[in-house]
Amino acid sequence: MLTVVLGLAGALVYGAADFLGGLASRRISALRVTALAALSGVVLLAVAAVVVGGEWSREALFWGALSGVTGAGAIALLYACLAIGPMSILSPLTAVISAIVPMTWGLVTGERLGAIAYPALGLALIAVVLVGFVPEKGAVRPSLRGLLMATGSGALIGAFYILIDQTPDDSGLVPLVANRVVNATLMITVIVVLAVIAGRRHVTARDAPLAILEGTHGAPHALGGATPAAVRPGTTLLRASAAALRGGWRAGFWLAVGCGVLDAAANAIVLIGLRLGDLTVVSVLTALYPAGTILLAAVVLRERIARLQWVGLVLALAASAMLSLA
Repeated sequence: MLTVVLGLAGALVYGAADFLGGLASRRISALRVTALAALSGVVLLAVAAVVVGGEWSREALFWGALSGVTGAGAIALLYACLAIGPMSILSPLTAVISAIVPMTWGLVTGERLGAIAYPALGLALIAVVLVGFVPEKGAVRPSLRGLLMATGSGALIGAFYILIDQTPDDSGLVPLVANRVVNATLMITVIVVLAVIAGRRHVTARDAPLAILEGTHGAPHALGGATPAAVRPGTTLLRASAAALRGGWRAGFWLAVGCGVLDAAANAIVLIGLRLGDLTVVSVLTALYPAGTILLAAVVLRERIARLQWVGLVLALAASAMLSLA
């Protein structure tokens, strides 16, 4: 029963983290959100590891760091495949693969569940697909590239569960610290490289209008160096826009930090669930993470939940009840 509760709690917290990350990405770039979330997660887990305690063994650090590599790869492929689209197909595909991989591993390596658990797992997988389904108008068939990326992302997310499940029981949160440090390092490195490339591509386009406005020597381009009256209202508008951007950036910053904190908390919940219960059950229930996102979107943003998603939520509750009995 406790394993089921922890699996569902992990899914809901992961979903809440995604919700905050989505809101933050509306205010600042998704790459900045990723970096800030990674850093805030490192800080939280490092502090929590000191409080909780745990053995800093080579085994704990190795498996934790390796899971960080798979996590970084999963995020990169997830963003790439969702950018290609359609999300309505690729998102649930990623989620269901992330459940099937560790579930298969657990069953192959000797996990044994009650008879009622197996139909419950099948029901949960159907729920994962329906909950993650986001209807799109005019959605096109996914490309082979998008399907491969979604499958790869799901497989790497599943690998994260398998790897973190290998960590010693006495290691506390140490593996998650190693995971987040490696994950953050890789993601921030990618972000910096992409930012440098993007900066070089846009520097010419950005400087050209500035040169036209200011003239070749940086002075206002007008007779006698005086600013034309027509430019002054524009200056006021620019200042107002800059103030609005600063306000949006502050909101985006704290939303991104909250995203990282919740994501780290979800990792800790899942780790506890894996140590107390079965990899198969925890991984399948955690794959229901879109439920947390759509429920928060419905409450906070008043977004409509599709009928198929309601069906998925009901099936998820039914599967959870069956697993708790098993």
